[in-house]
Amino acid sequence: MLTAVVLDQLTKWLVIQNLAVGQSWPETGLFRFTHAWNTGTAFSLFQGQGDILTWVSLGAVAVLTWIYRSIDNPSWMLRVAFGMQFGGAIGNIIDRIRIGHVTDFIDVGWWPVFNIADSSIVIGIGLMIFYFLFLDKAPEDADSEVAEEVVTENAAIVEGSGTGASGESPEPAVAKTSLEPNE
Repeated sequence: MLTAVVLDQLTKWLVIQNLAVGQSWPETGLFRFTHAWNTGTAFSLFQGQGDILTWVSLGAVAVLTWIYRSIDNPSWMLRVAFGMQFGGAIGNIIDRIRIGHVTDFIDVGWWPVFNIADSSIVIGIGLMIFYFLFLDKAPEDADSEVAEEVVTENAAIVEGSGTGASGESPEPAVAKTSLEPNE
């Protein structure tokens, strides 16, 4: 989280110090640094809604905090994913409160101009989705796998019991249950 906030604020400061609003370096090309003001959300959506978006961002940080705290012993990947999302959100909130807009500067071809905070949020969300889709083993899944193994082992035992010396099938095994203690 701290790394995302520091990188975001440092790069924005460098852009503000070295490029006028609307100026690009280099002036042409697929990848440029272009100083832009964003009063909307990521990808320049909802322009002019800065006050509302500041409150929405603060609410999102609160929800992320609640979700993160509800996870028992999060993996390193979830820690990184949440840290990137927190860092990105905080970086953009700092801009909104401090200067009234978010400074964007990464300009790639036809894509809307964005910043390190936006990238951090998107990568963090991507990591979290990847984790929950492919790496997370929910407790129900683990229980069903154990139950499946027991059924498979029991089936193998029954199949392997074969027939007795007289050619007759042995009596099926019956589980004995009792309510009597210490039997």
